Amino acid sequence: MAVFRVFLDRQKKNFSNNQSLVVHMRIHTGEKPFSCMTCGRGFSQKGNLGIHMKGHTGEEPLSCTACGKRFLTKSCLNIHMRIHTGEKPFSCTTCEKRFAYKHTLTNHMRIHTGEKPFVCVICGKGFAQKGGLVTHTKGHMGERPFNCNTCGKRFSQSTLLATHMTTHTDEKHFSNYNHIFITVTA
Repeated sequence: MAVFRVFLDRQKKNFSNNQSLVVHMRIHTGEKPFSCMTCGRGFSQKGNLGIHMKGHTGEEPLSCTACGKRFLTKSCLNIHMRIHTGEKPFSCTTCEKRFAYKHTLTNHMRIHTGEKPFVCVICGKGFAQKGGLVTHTKGHMGERPFNCNTCGKRFSQSTLLATHMTTHTDEKHFSNYNHIFITVTA
């Protein structure tokens, strides 16, 4: 079991799921689990291997004219372009707030409907977002990866640690909040 130490220095990184964290950590570990069968070159993400493979077949990958990022399909490029154009084609019928992506609108609609489709099998508490359930479940499982460097107390959620840190109010202790080491098991 690998253990990663993530150093946060006034930088907030959010991952929607564990797989996103694993992919991000490959930047730091150098892991490249996807290999080209033609030339042996390794890649950290499957999509990057697909783009590379187009070079062997003579097919040109599609590139974003604004940032140069490359894509396998025209539809993926078009969706990406919304970052640059600011296009938000999906609109909430209740409050008229607009979104670039359909899944973001779907998640937003739960504010209005009160829908909580992600339910804890242990206590029955419902959550609007899958990430909320994942974080909640860690509390039941005794996972406490967020550690206070001042007093050693451990927490299941980063927000609980942040709240706790306000108890260390003198300047000497509070300054430690800017440098948090988080141990995450993968």
